[in-house]
Amino acid sequence: MMEAGGNIVDHHGCDFFPERWFDRVVVLQTDNTVLYDRLSRRGYTGQKLTNNIECEIFQILLEEAKESYPEDIVVALRSDSVEDISTNVEMLLNWISSWNPVS
Repeated sequence: MMEAGGNIVDHHGCDFFPERWFDRVVVLQTDNTVLYDRLSRRGYTGQKLTNNIECEIFQILLEEAKESYPEDIVVALRSDSVEDISTNVEMLLNWISSWNPVS
């Protein structure tokens, strides 16, 4: 399925996916206060909540993406608000519409 291209993969890590699968890697980032509130509403507490907040503070996923894939395909986008989400969707749709698969 991945060999045909044109796929979007949503996952909370990336270092185990082959580099050849992706033309763009997007890491969504959020303000720690916003993240804390989101996770608390989802019922996260204790160490699980702390681990997620620390992961964001230290930009673990962004660094993992930059170490796993060419840095020029890694993009960090803010995801603090509905407006951010709308902007991100618009930007990604524009990128997809201009995307030319690498042969």
